[in-house]
Amino acid sequence: MSTTIKAANVKLKRAYDPPESADGVRILVDRLWPRGVKKDNAAIDQWMKEVAPSADLRKWFGHDPERWDEFYERYAKEVSQQPDQLQKLRELARKGPITLVYSAHDEAHNNAIALKDMILGRGKARQS
Repeated sequence: MSTTIKAANVKLKRAYDPPESADGVRILVDRLWPRGVKKDNAAIDQWMKEVAPSADLRKWFGHDPERWDEFYERYAKEVSQQPDQLQKLRELARKGPITLVYSAHDEAHNNAIALKDMILGRGKARQS
């Protein structure tokens, strides 16, 4: 099995967007279930709360774009404490497409974006 993960194999989608067959394995990467989303309609294959930002980090960030770079770095440290979970995500992405499902309104500054970078081995924080 190849150790390379195709960037196209790791997709991002809001929990409020309809599932599609091209999503592959749908993984919810939030600690809390998305408000107003019925579990039957979400088509979530796995819920990986362990790789979601801690409650303290999530509250501190508050989806403030000014805090994005620091959030990214702090979140990367938290994820590094869960190497088995990150490895599991990487293994799934090597096998085929996965979609990291998140509930944040901000599609440019959220934990799924940072987690995608970590899965693909991109270490630097993205600039806003």
